[in-house]
Amino acid sequence: MGVFRLEKLETQQDKLQRILEETLRVIDTFHPDEMAVEAPFFGKNIQSMLKLGRAQGVAFAAALHRKIPVVEYSPSKIKQSITGKGSASKEQVAAMLSQLLQTEAKPKFLDATDALAVAVCHYFQRNSVSGGKSYSGWEAFVKQNPNRKKS
Repeated sequence: MGVFRLEKLETQQDKLQRILEETLRVIDTFHPDEMAVEAPFFGKNIQSMLKLGRAQGVAFAAALHRKIPVVEYSPSKIKQSITGKGSASKEQVAAMLSQLLQTEAKPKFLDATDALAVAVCHYFQRNSVSGGKSYSGWEAFVKQNPNRKKS
């Protein structure tokens, strides 16, 4: 659940460049088959939405450049998938993920937990809706997918 920080970068272009570079680094390190993202939500601040849209566009472009399909899930779909409640708080999502994945560490950044929630939601959707493989746990997943790199 790593994060990369953008606060020290001065311009929007510098931030977008970092997002591109880091997204490509993650893709090249872990070789994902797909990328799942949280769909934009409509807030009150237009400028924030514009910046988020640009950032997501750069991440999408990185995935598409590496020929990785991108799937979007609404915030409520992600929360529903993890907690059973589409209006759950970030803290509730983090707590449920800790139980689901049997981790004890409290995340430093809830944004990292949000990203993990998107991944787990995507896993649930692929394995319950499309008839994908079913695994008894993460160890079974790793054993049945030997070409995956461990972090």
